[in-house]
Formats: sequence, structure tokens, C-alpha cells
Amino acid sequence: MNNHLLPHVTAILAISLNGKISIDTNTPARFSSTEDLAHLEVQISLCDAIVFGANTLRAYGTSLTIKNPQLLERRKKESKPPQPLHIVCSASGNLNPDWSFFAQPLPRALLTNEIGKNNWLKLLQSQKLIAEKKTFFEHFFLSNNKVKWQETLIKLRALKYHKIAILGGAKLISSLLKENLIDDIWLTVCPVIIGQEDAPNLIDNSLFHEGENLFKLKKILELRQIGNEIFVHYLIKNRD
Repeated sequence: MNNHLLPHVTAILAISLNGKISIDTNTPARFSSTEDLAHLEVQISLCDAIVFGANTLRAYGTSLTIKNPQLLERRKKESKPPQPLHIVCSASGNLNPDWSFFAQPLPRALLTNEIGKNNWLKLLQSQKLIAEKKTFFEHFFLSNNKVKWQETLIKLRALKYHKIAILGGAKLISSLLKENLIDDIWLTVCPVIIGQEDAPNLIDNSLFHEGENLFKLKKILELRQIGNEIFVHYLIKNRD
């Protein structure tokens, strides 16, 4: 695949010392610092779109918006909209229109299939909400059943979404890593250990093919310490 047809894809996550991204399933990750939140806002401000799974949205009910005046001014000078496109990935379309996310001042898109789109529209019709806020999403990106990530990313690149951030969760990150579609990853390593056995990990087992149990990153691009947290930027794949 010609990398010039694909957007630049960066994963951004905070993890515990034992590799957990949350204390429990569908629970917000509240263990990182305000410095990590500021770091995330900076990284999002560099992007044209961000992608996250439905479970991540269920956990928070909102998405992070850019509020820093300097970051907003920089986007304005670069002729970018104030907020990147926020893309929710949900095969079922089972989302709650009452979430604060749908009232936030940001552009939204739903990455789903025909069934998921129809489920969402039927839900809005049953609550008589379509006329009030149209479909709540400015864009629908449709796949046949399982998302074909390479095709989806090519479409996004063609629509001028040149830089995309992936914010979780584990299944989403793993599916993209498995197809070698993530260029680099920012990890904030937080000084906590999460004991909940079924708390979600950074990746899930779908990343590995049968007989494999190791995934190597290429090199560290940047490393810094702020307070008790370590911010590390890893290169995952080279672009020819």
C-alpha cells in the first residue's frame, strides 16, 4: 500500500504501570493528571479528525474539545476549523442521543454499517429527535459489516483528513495495529497499578496471530517526564 494514500495515524493513550487503560470496563480513565489532559489537548489540536470506539464514548459521555486560546488561534491561522472531526466507531449504532457529546460544539461522524446507521436513525425516529437535531452526525462513514480500516482511512485522506488520532479503546487500537495502520503512539505512563483483573488492557489478544505473542515498536521519538508521569512517543512504522 502506498503510504501517501493514507492519513498519518497517531494513537494517544494514558496507561497504568501494568498496562491498563481504565480501572474497569466502560469506566472513564481518571488516573492521569491535568498535565496529561493538557498534552492530549495539544495532540488533538494537531489533528484533522479523532476516532474512538463507542465504549469509550459510553464511559465518558463527552469528548475532549480544544479550549486553549493559543491552540485555537493556531488552528485558525492554518485555516482549520476550531475542532477536528470526532468520529465514533460503532457497528451497532447503539448510542444515546442524551449524551452531552451531542450537545458539544464540535463536528461529529459515525463510522458504522448500514444496520448500525438504520438502528441509530430508528432510535431517533422513535424519540422524535430527527427533526430537532437532524441526525446528530454531520457524516456517516459506512462499511460492510466489519470495518475495512485501510479503505476507510484512504477515504478519509481523500476528504482532506490528513492527520488522525486514535483515542481508544483496546479493540480499536488492536485492529489498527494488526493491519499496520498506526504510524506512532503517544503513551502517558501513570504512577498507578490497577488491580481489577478484567480492567481493559492497552491492546487485546486480537492483535496477535496464532503462534505470536510479541509486537515490537521501532524506536522512541520523544521522551519526557512531567511530575510523576512519563510521556513517551514511539514510532511504530516507517513511511517510505
